Amino acid sequence: MTGSSSGLGRACALDLAQQGFRVLAGVRSGADGEALRQAAPGGAVHPLILDVTDDETVATAAAQAADLVGPTGLWGLVNNAGVVVSAPLECVPLDELRRQLDINVVGQVRVIQAFLPLLRRARGRIVNVTSGLGSLALPYMGPYAASQFAKEAVSDALRRELRPFGVSVSIVQPGAIWTPIWDKTREGALGNLDRADRGVADLYRTTFVNFLGGNEALARASRTTTGDFAAAVREALTAARPKTRYPIGADVKKARLMLRLLPTSAFDKQLAPIVTPPAATAGEPVATTR
Repeated sequence: MTGSSSGLGRACALDLAQQGFRVLAGVRSGADGEALRQAAPGGAVHPLILDVTDDETVATAAAQAADLVGPTGLWGLVNNAGVVVSAPLECVPLDELRRQLDINVVGQVRVIQAFLPLLRRARGRIVNVTSGLGSLALPYMGPYAASQFAKEAVSDALRRELRPFGVSVSIVQPGAIWTPIWDKTREGALGNLDRADRGVADLYRTTFVNFLGGNEALARASRTTTGDFAAAVREALTAARPKTRYPIGADVKKARLMLRLLPTSAFDKQLAPIVTPPAATAGEPVATTR
């Protein structure tokens, strides 16, 4: 499993360990790995230093995994590592857009390529974690949505290509779940806006800041838990016939239904309030600076 240091990945790694799996947990640092190892049942979690953007660490982790699993191969690969880049597209620093795609898309393919020989040997399973935004591009979430749309496409192609080898590919689509990633997302998002030209950034500032606050409020109020996510991953790894997609949370299921039922223009109207500046007083201009 990639991205096991914190949040959803950590919760899922510990859940699988408690269910009797031996988890090879991809982490970015030795300290994160040791903390995870100590939190798991004895010997059930084996941390691997793995940065999905780095060829060397991915190759080394795959070689270590081969030594650990032996000739039977690897039962499952859970691609959970990811970041969230949020900003109005006009304001997104291009290096941040590249980072978003490198981690969430290219990095996932890099890991899959490295571990596929072990998965083929076991006729194992790939579980790719996307998002409720894997089919819905919200305003101000363009970079993240683009990466998740791409990961959905990669997963579909991969599922069809690997069918002859008996390797299944499932997608887990979590909705809003409160984890430490939300604090990182807000900090990074405001930093992205501050890097943009002041005049351009001020066109979006009020609605963007309101959007970030609204998103956090929804996540805090969400009844979907890290346990729900872990249960979906576990099912994808253990079901006799794993599903193609596992949507998690009422928000994801509602969005999927609306996308099916509403024409695009109607759905755009549903999202219009996100980008509409609230008038503090009728007839007065809206302040756009902090």
